[in-house]
Amino acid sequence: MSNIGNRIFTKVKRVPRELVEKFKGIPSSNINDEMNRLFCMSDYMHLLNPRTAVQLLGTAITVRAPIGDNLFFHQALDLAQPGDIIVVDGASGNNRSLAGEIMMRFAQKKGLSGIVVDGCLRDMDGIERLTMPIYAKGVTPQGPFKFGPGEVNVPIACGGQVVFPGDILVGDMDGIVVIRLQDAEEIAEIAQKKKASENKTFELMNSDLAAYTAKHLQITQKRMEGKEVLAIDASYAEKYIL
Repeated sequence: MSNIGNRIFTKVKRVPRELVEKFKGIPSSNINDEMNRLFCMSDYMHLLNPRTAVQLLGTAITVRAPIGDNLFFHQALDLAQPGDIIVVDGASGNNRSLAGEIMMRFAQKKGLSGIVVDGCLRDMDGIERLTMPIYAKGVTPQGPFKFGPGEVNVPIACGGQVVFPGDILVGDMDGIVVIRLQDAEEIAEIAQKKKASENKTFELMNSDLAAYTAKHLQITQKRMEGKEVLAIDASYAEKYIL
């Protein structure tokens, strides 16, 4: 039997932390808008500690694990460095958790920037108190096995997105967006501009509602051009209900 499916790559190409920090404070929605709205994880990936978590922001250490087995998750936890995010392809398994409070506390103590698991976790009473952001598909008290096989730092699928080792992940209450290494500089620049533009919109709305209302109407009418929409000067009841 080959070692395919039973491998650990110990090295990860990471972008400089200064580049990662350029995404700090930028909503995942702003980033995803500037990536043509294609690189967000599925809505079944839930933030488990929303009241205490900081922004998810870091570089991916990836794990491919069989359903209900966390042996290689532990291996990744030993390899991970401060600022990393462990991203686990747990095959969306629902019947066993892949980690609990002990592993999550260890990850936070090591200075990791987050945990993302396409599968289940447990020990919510403890997880809810941690400041490190923790995402998972679900929760179950039933624990994992530790037999393997598995892989660390290979391309995986998590939350409906492909994640490569070293990818930048940004997450908040809305969800998680995945950014490729080679795209990070460009996306950081345009996402910052997107956020600045939205801030100006909020300022106009707060300072001059009439001006914002007129601008909104103008933009909407422009978008409606060529739609061949029928505007009916009557209520639905008047038109269709006797």
